[in-house]
Parts: sequence; C-alpha cells; structure tokens
Amino acid sequence: MDLAVVFTTTIIRVISNSRKYDRGLTYTRRHELHWLDIPERIQFRTAVIVHRCLNGLAAAYLTELCIPITQSRSSCHLRSSYRNRLAVPSVKLSIGSRSFSVSGATVWNALPDYLRNPTLSIDVFKRYLKTVLFAQY
Repeated sequence: MDLAVVFTTTIIRVISNSRKYDRGLTYTRRHELHWLDIPERIQFRTAVIVHRCLNGLAAAYLTELCIPITQSRSSCHLRSSYRNRLAVPSVKLSIGSRSFSVSGATVWNALPDYLRNPTLSIDVFKRYLKTVLFAQY
C-alpha cells in the first residue's frame, strides 16, 4: 500500500476515533472531512500550479513550461484556439508524461471551460476546482 494512503487513513482514524478495520473511512474522508482522494489531490495541486503560472504568480522556470495555444501558432483559425488551452508537448517515453509540462497541460486542458478562465482569482478557482473534482465521485 502507498505510504500516503496509509498516512491519510491513519489520520482519518485518529480524527474519527475509529479502529483499523472499521468501515466508512472513505465516507468520512469525502463527506465529513471534504478531503480528496490522492489522485484527485495530485490533479488539484497541478491545476493550481498551472493557474498560478498563467497569472504570473509562480516561478519563472515553471511559467515558461505553460505554453498557451493561441491563434498565431496554428495556421488555421479554430474555435478551440480561443478556449485557453495549453500546448501538450510530445514525449517519446512514458516517463516523460510525468513531467510538469505534459501533466500540467493535460490536467489544465481537461478542466471545464469556465475553470480555464485566467481572470478567476486563486480562491475562487480552488473552490470551483474542488467542486468539479468531488463531482467525479
């Protein structure tokens, strides 16, 4: 079992005063504590970092990895070029898909259109993003 899962489960057991094999830990984590599962937490943190990059609130080395698709990059003017999407670089090895430039763009492009609005404040963006991620359950 992953160390993060064990740690999270232990914290939930301490908070909810339950035993090791009690049922309902997933319900407690999601509905009472409002905690995301680990894959969704990774998506959440990645999307927040990309949002900060696009608003100039992140480090320069991360900001230069977030390349928006604009109408000037494509020879034909598609409607998708106006949807605040990021360019996903191609990778040859599967380990390359773990890089921030690929995973950040992939997570960002998977968000609904209203969340990819760069004028959203960081607090509003986090709230809406958590709502979207909880709706996947």
